[in-house]
Amino acid sequence: MNLEYLYRTIRFLIVIGVIVLSAITLYYISKVTYPFIIAIAIAFLINPIVNLLEKKARLPRAWAAFISIIMVVGIFVGLITLLIAEIVSGANYLADEIPGHVDTFVKFVEDFVASQVIPLYHQIAGMFNNLEDGQQNTILENIQNAGQSFASSAGDFLQQFFRKLPNLISWIPNAATVLVFASLATFFISKDWYKLSSKFSKHLPGKAVSSGRKVFIDLKRALFGFIRAQFTLISITAVIVLIGLLILRVDYAITIALVSGLVDILPYLGTGAVFVPWIIYEAIAGDFGLAIGLSVLYLIVVVQRQIIEPKVLSSSIGLDPLATLVALFVGFKLVGFLGLIIGPVTLVILQTLSRAGVFKDIWEFIKGKPAGK
Repeated sequence: MNLEYLYRTIRFLIVIGVIVLSAITLYYISKVTYPFIIAIAIAFLINPIVNLLEKKARLPRAWAAFISIIMVVGIFVGLITLLIAEIVSGANYLADEIPGHVDTFVKFVEDFVASQVIPLYHQIAGMFNNLEDGQQNTILENIQNAGQSFASSAGDFLQQFFRKLPNLISWIPNAATVLVFASLATFFISKDWYKLSSKFSKHLPGKAVSSGRKVFIDLKRALFGFIRAQFTLISITAVIVLIGLLILRVDYAITIALVSGLVDILPYLGTGAVFVPWIIYEAIAGDFGLAIGLSVLYLIVVVQRQIIEPKVLSSSIGLDPLATLVALFVGFKLVGFLGLIIGPVTLVILQTLSRAGVFKDIWEFIKGKPAGK
């Protein structure tokens, strides 16, 4: 065997081993350090605000970090408060309207049972009585088996739910602890961001620092671009829904538009979580005009999302629209709903590593040439 190919194979296996070992190590380390990983992410996101306060307002770095965290928490709490207030207002409205809607639904069920279910039952009963005894027994056994299977599945679901309920309740104090540690860590990391970056860089080779800086800058640009793209898409959806609901003269149009924009973040479901049940109910209630109007509005929202999303993501993140579309589809097929987010992010990371020359250096190492030459 040619020794050159043998050495290349060994170096290739070394690269694969390092990647796998690093991934496993990061996975297990993250399980016990995730509050600090969250803190690093938050500190990274608020760093532009901290820099702005430090330079423009001439505040000490510690005060700039503290004020930035308070601002972010204040905005988050304000949004939650606004949402709760709107929910309470909507709940009061529903409390007045639901009795009439329930009566409408009950009347619809009664009419449906009287006109469809009972005649169908008599027809099936007549067909069943005309069957032979063996056929009747077979049908009854199948019905019993189906009932037992359903009961067993329902019992297993309830059993698993009540078993996991204590874990869910115990998660609350754990979440509070994580929140405290993450908040404190965010403050200290943000306050000493550049000192920590400098210390970390001293322990890395010059080539790794150079490549890492390029990767960091590209990822930073892509991350903020991704956030901006999602905010743009949500805003467009909310505005279209608001305009449509105002045209249809629907009450609480602003609240519904805000909720529709927020649920639009949900992969695959999106605004369908709001519109589909609403359309079905209006059709059952007999308000076909509103049902058709909501259907047209929902169709417009879905179509514009499918058309605009690849373009907005590609322009904000700096990816080719076709590559973004492929990443969305492949991510959805491999991971599911979360793949619609993981796909573009993975593509951004791969493109960033390629621009920084990481893949080229790895390939040069496998071939046996010094990196960067």
